[in-house]
Amino acid sequence: MAPESSIPAHATADTWGIVLGGGGATGNAWLIGVLAGLRDGGLDAADADLLVGTSAGATAAAQAASGDLAALYAAALETPPAAPAPGPRAASLRADGAPDAPRAAPPVDHLTRTQRIIDAAEDAPHMRRLLGAAALDFPDARSNAWTERWRSIVGGRLPTSRWPEIPLRITALDAETGEGTVFDREAGVPLVDAVAASCSSGLPYRIGDRWFLDGGYRRNENADLARGMERVLVLSPFGGRTRHPLAWNMQLSAQVEELRAAGAEVQVIVPDPRTQPLIGAGAMDLSKRSETARAGHRTGLQHAG
Repeated sequence: MAPESSIPAHATADTWGIVLGGGGATGNAWLIGVLAGLRDGGLDAADADLLVGTSAGATAAAQAASGDLAALYAAALETPPAAPAPGPRAASLRADGAPDAPRAAPPVDHLTRTQRIIDAAEDAPHMRRLLGAAALDFPDARSNAWTERWRSIVGGRLPTSRWPEIPLRITALDAETGEGTVFDREAGVPLVDAVAASCSSGLPYRIGDRWFLDGGYRRNENADLARGMERVLVLSPFGGRTRHPLAWNMQLSAQVEELRAAGAEVQVIVPDPRTQPLIGAGAMDLSKRSETARAGHRTGLQHAG
């Protein structure tokens, strides 16, 4: 795990990076579509000096850095089978769109529960500690069975188990301390574990003797982790929206300001107005993945120049 203090404070000339934020199942498809559209327009993520991925963006970053974007985009266009209706211990859709993963509550209840924690928190660090404590409090939260099953699902979605040659930073939250964590190739953690931890928005995910939660609880995009790049392209499936008080500076606009203060040129790509609802309330609807992937591809082509 790389300490955040090791990340350069100021931009380095002639370098550029891509930041991929969280956004659920449809957000993952939109990200893959945007990356495919950018590549078709002449801007290939494989040429970047850095990738930063969070939650759905961690999956997309690992997929894009290690796989064939054309094949990934084609897969995103396929219509998956209908997902089962949520129940008290039902299957639900995880941050990268993987179905059939056990969770302690339906997605709507999960959002309500986390919003109550946000509303009760004094500030962002307090919120993260409360989220971690609540997750670890779930029945069987520390069960290795959950970690093993989620690891298998996430691993099946990655083109390779090896870290890519492109520097890749994947975010997660330490469930016991509430501190943000950055995984990279030097961290000594398998790629699949880093991605699985970053996508674990319900139950805590175990790596060694530590437990981790979704990297989106640090910041949804975590664009500030791209500091050190001269140019930064941020792909935000949620359009920079936040559920947190603006005074906490969790929102994307605050992250962009930090990057620009460090000397970076920043461009942000968000879904078009027609697509945003599919990634908001419909973020876990697998049947919408093909539609959002196509919309992402159109957006990528438009911005490639």
